[in-house]
Amino acid sequence: MGAGVVAGVAGPAIVSQSGHSPWVRGPTRGYRHPVLHRIVETLVPARLGTGFRWVLASSWTTNLGDGIVLAAGPLLVASRTDDAFLVALAALLQWLPPLLFGLWAGALTDRLDRRRLIITVDTARAVVVGLLAAAVALDHASIALVLTAMFLLGTAETFADNASSTLVPMLVPRLDLAAANQRIQAGFITVNQLAGPPLGAALFAAGQATPFATHAVLVAAGAVMVSRLRLPPHATDRGERTHIRADIAEGVRWVWHHAAVRTLVLTILIFNVTFGAAWSVLVLYAQQRLGLGDVGFGVITTVQAVGGLVATAGYGWLTRRVTLADLMRIGLVIETLTHLALALTTTAWVAMVVFLVFGAHAFVWGTTSVTIRQRAVPTALQGRVGSVNLVGVFGGLVVGAGVGGVLAQHGGVTAPFWFAFVGSAVFVVLIWRQLRHVAHADEQDAPLDSPAPPASDAPAT
Repeated sequence: MGAGVVAGVAGPAIVSQSGHSPWVRGPTRGYRHPVLHRIVETLVPARLGTGFRWVLASSWTTNLGDGIVLAAGPLLVASRTDDAFLVALAALLQWLPPLLFGLWAGALTDRLDRRRLIITVDTARAVVVGLLAAAVALDHASIALVLTAMFLLGTAETFADNASSTLVPMLVPRLDLAAANQRIQAGFITVNQLAGPPLGAALFAAGQATPFATHAVLVAAGAVMVSRLRLPPHATDRGERTHIRADIAEGVRWVWHHAAVRTLVLTILIFNVTFGAAWSVLVLYAQQRLGLGDVGFGVITTVQAVGGLVATAGYGWLTRRVTLADLMRIGLVIETLTHLALALTTTAWVAMVVFLVFGAHAFVWGTTSVTIRQRAVPTALQGRVGSVNLVGVFGGLVVGAGVGGVLAQHGGVTAPFWFAFVGSAVFVVLIWRQLRHVAHADEQDAPLDSPAPPASDAPAT
């Protein structure tokens, strides 16, 4: 559906034999059913632009593929080895790329044509997964090959995700960024966390190569959708090229001197240390503290995803009544109390209610944080600033996981949750006043280079 289609389409109708007119001609071309039009308009309003619809479709498609591999990847590793070190190494190899290459990915995103970068990287991802699927089908997939493929996929995803995160503010009007990010996050929760993992497990049971072949097809389809975009200029044609390290340093300096974005990055870094400490032993907590088995542990992820979907339905209502800064403050309090509640309870159903609320908070926090960053950061710096945030995200998780393991080993399975509660509470007190910068970030520091009008669905040249 083109970006120019609006509610209440006009034009000649096709009348059925019953005398009713279920189809009407749109103002651009072709015929559209009013009910379908209303559904699409509700899910993806035309005001967000055709370009955003392609971005959203690509995001949902590739996230479904990632969700499939989220379950199939560990199953493949477990089918090749029962060595605990190698199993843990598989997870580490997927976390390392953002730390190793995140800042470089941001600099290249701001230097290169972002559309072509995404297409190139996603094509490479599809090839790697396709070759892995072929090796699995031919029974030539050793554990070394599987681990290598995971590292390559994590590296490619670092570059693809960083570049993809810069597309929305280039295509969507600033006032609609919250609505656009709401839809992207809702798709992520639905297909990556809810639909993808069980589908991946089912496909793996049907044939070990099947989920990886499916992932390759979905990632390739996502690249094709991105190829339909036509992006406005984003300062890639600078006459004087600088060294890439200077570009990275410029992004870090910008973050440090921008009060609102600096606050967000510091917050996600510290809160991921506390979160990573608690969640690193979540499987042990579920088994030893709550008495849950494997199925019960899997339900935790589902409950959190359901909480995210509930927040999706109410996010627009929230943002119309609560300031972004207050949303962030409420979220920090909720996360702090989450750790306290989990440290205290031994009852599974109470913990599930806590996980449900936490899932809603995670959605609201993530959507609000990316919206604030997109509104405040100039287009030419979106990639580098996003990469600094990415390093904060994964840096906090890695440090937190190490702390959590040590605390659980010496203080029991609830020790990381007590650490998370105390650490979060102290940080909330310290950061509380700084969150005032968030309230006016998009009015005071909004980029001058506002996005171009919604792009057509014609492929870029």
